[in-house]
Amino acid sequence: MTSVAVEAHFNGMVPLAWALRAAGHEVHFASHPALTEPIAAAGLTAVPVGTDHTHHQLVRELGAELTGFYRDIDFTGERGGGLQDLQAANLLLTSTFYAQANNDSMVDALVDYARFWKPDLVLWEPFTFAGAIAARVVGAAHARLLWGPDLFLRTRQHFLRELALLPPERRDDALEDWLTWTLDRFGRPFDEEVVTGQWNIDQMPAAVRLSLGQRTVPMRYVPYNGRSVVPEWLRDPPRRPRVCLTLGITVRDKAYPHLVSLDEFFAAVADLDVEIVATLDAGQLAEVSAIPENTRVTEYVPLHALLPTCAAVVHHGGAGTWSTAAMCGVPQLVIAGMWDNVYRAQRLAQLGAGLFLPPHEFTAAGMRDGLEQLLTKPSFAEDAAKLHDAFLAEPSPTDVVPELVAMTGRHRSASA
Repeated sequence: MTSVAVEAHFNGMVPLAWALRAAGHEVHFASHPALTEPIAAAGLTAVPVGTDHTHHQLVRELGAELTGFYRDIDFTGERGGGLQDLQAANLLLTSTFYAQANNDSMVDALVDYARFWKPDLVLWEPFTFAGAIAARVVGAAHARLLWGPDLFLRTRQHFLRELALLPPERRDDALEDWLTWTLDRFGRPFDEEVVTGQWNIDQMPAAVRLSLGQRTVPMRYVPYNGRSVVPEWLRDPPRRPRVCLTLGITVRDKAYPHLVSLDEFFAAVADLDVEIVATLDAGQLAEVSAIPENTRVTEYVPLHALLPTCAAVVHHGGAGTWSTAAMCGVPQLVIAGMWDNVYRAQRLAQLGAGLFLPPHEFTAAGMRDGLEQLLTKPSFAEDAAKLHDAFLAEPSPTDVVPELVAMTGRHRSASA
């Protein structure tokens, strides 16, 4: 298994790694050195490969210009952007993200390790193209393990359809060019399977999953939030409706410049008869001048332990937070403005299990109003319970292991 060093993406892969280990399979997890400790803390065999990627450094150096571009990419397809917009997104994502996160030293070291260890199957999260490259080099089967609705592949398919309408000499595809150049270093050809995987493992329930014509193995999402300890205060039932506020690392930087300050949010909800549990890191806490009486601030608490005690959650729409809340049957207020977070928030609202607050409504009054709706209208809790049941209806990681074994046998090269 492999992921670039983004802990949130790694966390979504851990339950399947456990299931494979429990079934008797050998599992080695390869990533940049920065992810070695989280891999080992999960009880898995860590394989550091290459040097750490520089994507985060690039984001800091380019600042608002780059984050503004990321924020404006339309993965929902609602704005109807044409081929020019799609080509621009393809070029900039490839140069500033995909090729940076899958840096040459990481790709080379992963290929070297695959040649040494000779895996039968490589499972990779959707941005870790190095996994597909290593599998192609050694003849292993390979599949993408999705952490959310596959908007990136849907956008890719739309782009390729538009591109096919142009004369061959004008079909510029930066992702294909980079992957072709990388594979050529190992004497292997490019084809679209390096982008799509030979099949997908999809952790979204049927009501949220996208149908894109790919071979898909559905799998239930199982929350994993890293090294977890249940604090003593969480062992007592809440005396008032408990609300979790968790904003992740992207919301308080330049990604969402129009988001209200934490002080404004706390002031807006200070008189509500609720207990707010705000998970804030040191940087976020430094922005707060006063903590209301109804608010408990903690740097970290495992969401899979906290959310079952909550009546609602306010968050930024990240894949792990959204899926954990849905799996716990908690109504959600999602303040989302970029990438796949928007689609998840929209789909949640369509299913009645929560509310989507788009950027132009990022106000203290809008957040308070949304929270009051979640707490006072029983339909939100009822529909959140239905979404919870939809998650449970999918096969567990343990259940899908035999199918992965069978798929590996069909797709593995004789040379593997």
